[in-house]
Amino acid sequence: MIMTESAKLIGAGLATIGLSGVGTGIGTLFGSLVTGIARNPSLTNELFRYTLIGFALTEAIGLFALMVVFLLLFTF
Repeated sequence: MIMTESAKLIGAGLATIGLSGVGTGIGTLFGSLVTGIARNPSLTNELFRYTLIGFALTEAIGLFALMVVFLLLFTF
């Protein structure tokens, strides 16, 4: 019983590594937006639209990782 509980906690801890990747990805995404707008301000609306799509996809990956953590912690 103790072994399965510790394995669940270790697995949940490892699954949170995906959340750090999401934070890095979002930082890179918005940093690239600032660089793109600084280079060509006339494309602000188009670049921002693409950034929001990329943000949504990146955030979805983070939510999937968080869902795996909760499934590991609160099932079985």
